[in-house]
Amino acid sequence: MTDLSTRVDLALLGIRVEVPVQRRSGAGPSDDGHVLIGGAGAAIPIRSDSPYEIRSDRLLLDGADLGVAIEPVRRPRFYDLRTADGIAYEKIAKLHGADVLATTVVQTCIRYGEDQRCRFCSIEASLRAGSTIAVKRPDQLAEVAAAAVELDGVGQMVMTTGTSAAADRGARHLARCVRAVRAAVPDLPIQVQCEPPRDLATLSELRSAGADSIGIHVESLDDEVRGRWLPGKATVPLSEYRTAWTEAVRIFGRNQVSTYLLVGLGEDPDELVAGAIELIDMGVYPFVVPFRPLAGTLAVDVDGAVAPPAALLEQVSRRVGAALRRAGMLGAEQKAGCAACGACSVLGAAGG
Repeated sequence: MTDLSTRVDLALLGIRVEVPVQRRSGAGPSDDGHVLIGGAGAAIPIRSDSPYEIRSDRLLLDGADLGVAIEPVRRPRFYDLRTADGIAYEKIAKLHGADVLATTVVQTCIRYGEDQRCRFCSIEASLRAGSTIAVKRPDQLAEVAAAAVELDGVGQMVMTTGTSAAADRGARHLARCVRAVRAAVPDLPIQVQCEPPRDLATLSELRSAGADSIGIHVESLDDEVRGRWLPGKATVPLSEYRTAWTEAVRIFGRNQVSTYLLVGLGEDPDELVAGAIELIDMGVYPFVVPFRPLAGTLAVDVDGAVAPPAALLEQVSRRVGAALRRAGMLGAEQKAGCAACGACSVLGAAGG
């Protein structure tokens, strides 16, 4: 794996290359191409103005070979298939990183009104572009998952969802989808991602359906930052998140629960690190990820927001990585999910 400073640079400056596996739009936090750096999956912004490029499977900086092996993730074979009713498998689930099958089971969100939307989110943009479908049925996901495992050796699956108006906030449809995939590919590790359901018994339902781990994503532990960047989600108090995390750790186990923390939203770095350590003490993995401006989001189109400074991302990631090591909580030891994949973060290079 490349050193932390270079990995930070790649995360923020991107790379000049054409890759066959890319993620365009969606729920955030970035718009990336997928590569293998020293064999490890990484999601890197594709930018024509980057000083980094790939040539002959080597990483170059301003034309100089850095001695790092890097290659694009190959286009998966399951992308060539369609369901019996003609829907491309790629519209149902996508390859993320090296071997992760990812899907948003409901591509709409009750918080997508402009006054409620997370400002870095474009979950419905891919739906409007026709690159996905609004609701993925359990049988469709089971069909795609079985093909991805058989044809491409997919090793884990992540299922997230836009938030619904129901008390479960979309979690029960996730449970139905997990149950169907588990029946089709019994050994495939699965992570689910959702807002804290109002009825915490829903977390047990997700576990009983076959989910191995869960992400309950807060993005920031600073209420002022939350109100500014994710006004809809900020109506769910942090106390509700903490209650859900505690219950999820009880059900799924220590280091099988995670949450996103975005660097670059204006949160004090010392407070961000302190919050991450609080989560670690709870048994929750703080998946620290840089905020990267995504075209088509309010953050870019209205706010003109920019990515965080490299020094800030490196400092926070180094400190959180050290805290994770002290606690014996590594992303690679999660059974499935974003932290297990690690492609969108630099925490792996920081030892977390």
